[in-house]
Amino acid sequence: MTTGHDSIAQAEYWSAPVSPGPIDATVRVPGSKSLTNRALVLAALSDGPSTITNALRSRDTTLMIQALRVLGVEVTETNSSIDGMTLTITPHFLGAKEPLAIDVGLAGTVMRFLPPVAGLAQTEVMFDGDRAARRRPMATLIEAMRDVGIEVDDAGTGKLPILVRGTGRVPGGEVVLDASRSSQFVTALLMSAPRFEAGATIHHVGAAIPSTPHIDMTIRMLAEHGVRVRESQDPPVSEHTRFTWHVDPQEMRAHDWRIEPDISNALPFIAAALVTAGRVVIADWPRESLQPSDQVLNVLAAFGATIEHHHDGLIVSGPERLAGVDIDLSAIGETAPSMAAIACFAEQPSVLRGIGHIRGHETDRLAALEREINQLGGAVSQTDDGLRIEPTELQPGEFATYDDHRMATTAAIIGLRVPGVEIENIGTTAKTIPDFTGLWTSIIA
Repeated sequence: MTTGHDSIAQAEYWSAPVSPGPIDATVRVPGSKSLTNRALVLAALSDGPSTITNALRSRDTTLMIQALRVLGVEVTETNSSIDGMTLTITPHFLGAKEPLAIDVGLAGTVMRFLPPVAGLAQTEVMFDGDRAARRRPMATLIEAMRDVGIEVDDAGTGKLPILVRGTGRVPGGEVVLDASRSSQFVTALLMSAPRFEAGATIHHVGAAIPSTPHIDMTIRMLAEHGVRVRESQDPPVSEHTRFTWHVDPQEMRAHDWRIEPDISNALPFIAAALVTAGRVVIADWPRESLQPSDQVLNVLAAFGATIEHHHDGLIVSGPERLAGVDIDLSAIGETAPSMAAIACFAEQPSVLRGIGHIRGHETDRLAALEREINQLGGAVSQTDDGLRIEPTELQPGEFATYDDHRMATTAAIIGLRVPGVEIENIGTTAKTIPDFTGLWTSIIA
């Protein structure tokens, strides 16, 4: 394992292609990263082999597969196609006594979902990753793991690197935490809790949890593995809300998954339709999605998009004139960079609210969006919990990505309308979209 490294290639600049007119394209988007990595973890904790079809092949999912293999889980690729990988997961943990090391890269799902799993191993497991990963908040999860009886050494930093001293068993019990910085802290505990000796009762006390649909996704996926999660919510106390999730100790049944297309990865292509007054079909889009697709589509409709569900997939058409929006993105904060790119071309100002937590994502996305769009002549300003975007005439220039895939796709959206946008390190898109540049170029007539 490489410690504290930046494994993504050194920066090169990619000239964002300009669309000569309205885009009209059909795109087959790779499978969901969120669903793929959850399915991998749940399969690894289950009572028998599971198969995952259409699993996303990307840097984040590759890191998850490699990490599970380090822990002794057998992950076999039985098929690979344009639609993704077919994986067979056979769960068992090595009784290894020698210390293990896991490279999380910059993947939040790996750095947060797997440390509780490592508590079930019978050895020490070191977690580390890219330099930027060492800046991401982990203290909430570390303290929660200690509460359920897992020994964790973080050298007092509350961040990576961390050493989990697994004993092969986790007592479990009651946890009180503040998950207002990331819903992943709750998801991490929920997925491993059925394997804890006493299960877990998880109380969130604090400000609103961002991206709560991702917790709902986890609970629905656990149900498919036969795990019941009991939920309750107490009335707010001043600005604080108390949520409780309870998971009894129980067997997790094996379950086969077919991964649906990723709504976050589809969004840049949909945004291309909006900013060019064009039309994009996302092929094979499910009528019923485990992802927060309805919330995403509602925001696009507020910009003026026309949305249709068709047997060919999801059809999104852009309006002749984009409307400004004032909208809360707290449940879908991952979409904020793409929404900011769309807002740059609206006829009225836009306010994106409820996304203060994305300051702790792969980079400080609010500061990065403000800086990079403004360097192209934009008028973006930060608020306490979001961004205000005034439409202006954008100019050519370089756009830094900070090794953040969402910053790279944001620049590509802007580049459709603004000639001369040079994107630093477009390769960072491999985190979630293999061959982004090939897919992107294919949609431009």
